[in-house]
Amino acid sequence: MFTLHDRLKSDTVEIARLRLSVVLLMNDSSFPWLLLVPMREGVSEIHDLSKEERAVLMEEVALASKVIQKLFNTDKINVGALGNIVLQLHVHVIGRFTSDRAWPGPVWGAGDSVPYTHAELDKTIALLREALKEEFPS
Repeated sequence: MFTLHDRLKSDTVEIARLRLSVVLLMNDSSFPWLLLVPMREGVSEIHDLSKEERAVLMEEVALASKVIQKLFNTDKINVGALGNIVLQLHVHVIGRFTSDRAWPGPVWGAGDSVPYTHAELDKTIALLREALKEEFPS
C-alpha cells in the first residue's frame, strides 16, 4: 500500500492523482512548484521503477511542466529528483522566473519559503486541478 512520506505531507497539498503519481503543490508561493510522487511503496530511485513506469513518469513530468508554464507564464521549468532528505522518490517540477529570488541558482537554500494565504492556496489549487484535468482526462 502506498504511503506518502510525512515530510512531503507536511510541506505540500495534494492536487490530483494521475496514472502513476500523486501530484502535490509545494506550500511556497514564491514558485509554482509541483511534486510528482509515484504511488509505489519502497521506491527511492527512478531506476527502481519498471521500464513502463519510467515512461509514464516522464510523460507525467512533461505534462505537469506544460501546465505550470501555461498557467504561470514561466521563463523556465526546473525538473529534479534529488531525494537527499526525503528518500521516497519524488520529482520536483518548478516554474522559474528570471526575477525570482533564487534566479539563476537552485531554489533550495535561497531564502525562506512564503506559504500561500488561504485565498491564494484555494485559487492555485483550483487552477491546477482544472488544468491537470484537461491534460490528464480520466
